[in-house]
Amino acid sequence: MANLTVVSLGGSIISPDSVDHEFIKQFRKIVIEFLQEETTRKLIIVTGGGAPARNYQKACREIIENPKSDDLDWIGVAATHLNGQLIKAVFHDTCFDPLVTDPTSDITFSGKVLIAAGWKPGFSSDNDAVILAERFGADRVVNLSNIKKVYTADPKLDPAAQPLDHIGWNGFRAMVGDVWVPGSNVPFDPIAAKKASELGLQVITAEGRNLKNFREILIAGTFEGTTIGPEL
Repeated sequence: MANLTVVSLGGSIISPDSVDHEFIKQFRKIVIEFLQEETTRKLIIVTGGGAPARNYQKACREIIENPKSDDLDWIGVAATHLNGQLIKAVFHDTCFDPLVTDPTSDITFSGKVLIAAGWKPGFSSDNDAVILAERFGADRVVNLSNIKKVYTADPKLDPAAQPLDHIGWNGFRAMVGDVWVPGSNVPFDPIAAKKASELGLQVITAEGRNLKNFREILIAGTFEGTTIGPEL
């Protein structure tokens, strides 16, 4: 699908402690303006879990000892659905299809915006975004989280870590490995990275709360972030 961008919107951006009403309001404004500037533009937004996931998982751990990891994962998935229904309601005038909770199912995309959320344990929202990008022919995924750039190492652990403007898929995958661990602190899910590499997708990872920067990413302007893509 020409002129399609997939946005993986981190749950910590939607709901860092509680729902960030002002951020969502401004996010909607930028998306609507972007779509109106060119009639062929479309957007898929995949939502993460954020505070609802953390809070309910914490509650489960406090209520019972050693809860099943599968149960905790399903709580996290449910939180992405809650955030997804909120964002879908916010875009009610341009998103006419049901919330996507299985990226491999029969999906209609009749509006300008399609909203998706978590699928099942073992699959992150990053992975859902890549599956949908392949399915609808997008050539890029914008990953909005709470980090500004990909670093050569975890800057919290390695003071010599350097931020990267660009990195190829081989180099990125060497950094993050090939195994997805729920809750792990990586810029982009390793399983999703493997799939994106095979597809030749471009992934842009950036700090999600900087909406001016997000606008620049959408219009292919000058932005702060890291572009991960095919080897140069």
